[in-house]
Amino acid sequence: MKISFLDEHLERIYAKVKQGSRLSKEDGICIYDTPDLLGLGHIASYVRRSLHGNKAFYVYNQHLNYTNICKNRCRFCAYARDNGEKDSYVWSMDEIEKRLMERIEEPVAELHIVGGLNEDLTFDYFIDLLKTVKRVRPKASIKAFTCVEIDYLSNLSGLSLEETVRQLKEAGLEMMPGGGAEVLNTRVHDALFPKKIGHARWLEIVRTVHTAGIKTNATLLYGHIETIEERVDHLIALRELQDETHGFSAFIPLAFHSLNTELSHIPSTTAMDDLKNVAAARLMLDNFAHIKAYWVMIGEPLAQVALSFGADDLDGTIIEERITHTAGATSAKGLTQDQMEAMIRSAGFDPVQRDSFYNPI
Repeated sequence: MKISFLDEHLERIYAKVKQGSRLSKEDGICIYDTPDLLGLGHIASYVRRSLHGNKAFYVYNQHLNYTNICKNRCRFCAYARDNGEKDSYVWSMDEIEKRLMERIEEPVAELHIVGGLNEDLTFDYFIDLLKTVKRVRPKASIKAFTCVEIDYLSNLSGLSLEETVRQLKEAGLEMMPGGGAEVLNTRVHDALFPKKIGHARWLEIVRTVHTAGIKTNATLLYGHIETIEERVDHLIALRELQDETHGFSAFIPLAFHSLNTELSHIPSTTAMDDLKNVAAARLMLDNFAHIKAYWVMIGEPLAQVALSFGADDLDGTIIEERITHTAGATSAKGLTQDQMEAMIRSAGFDPVQRDSFYNPI
């Protein structure tokens, strides 16, 4: 059946998608510019269902944010603190073990571990952290450290990037999240996070990690000062690296939250923009298997809708998430397994509990 779209550009994009042709930068810009949200959703859902049918994935995971002390103090971050500042903290191994033991009866399949660049911590701290988590939770996968943290740990240890990754992997690192890239663009980098690694270094680290056999996710932080063209360039850069390494597991669009940051004057992202970012990812990232709708950032109801706009994964139970909620997220601070499955079913999809590598549990 032929679908007639209000936006004639979407007709052309839909034809390319059905032919299996790769979308161009111009196509990506059209995706963001179109006023026909439902037409865009139809195309993205067509691709999503061709890959995953009616399945919608989630993982039973727990977040461990081991410190909020960070030397970078990026303008968009509400989480970071200086050493000695009120509310600053760093967890000892005993504290980490305690937090793990509090939920030891729950079927946690993944530990998501990220934190700030705390100059008081040694490289051994991170090795001990991984070993402690693996000892307490031997059957759970450890997904830890952004590329920013990996770069910092390489400098801290005095080791090469390759040797740093090797030692972390030996200690228990199995996968990495996709944060730290923000927007792969020099203008945005210099304006918002000048102390953080640039996009060339981020891509270099991901390439090294993938070569070492460690899968990673990828992200885009949108809704601040970036342009549509810069968003599309970011997606294309990820797509090109995936062509080379095949090491990305999933992509997660991250909606910017401005509360308690230096950019608090920037309004929240709209539902229209949130859904367009999910759809754009699904259509532009033709070599990524999975697109997540991160309910922590866009809220549970919109995440449900996003499953019909290209997303096939709602991430997970996300016990004890701190970073986004510090910036004003109003979503729950964690969901139960029953709540996750009910959310997926009421959106019209079949829930599939998975591990970090998309193996059904």
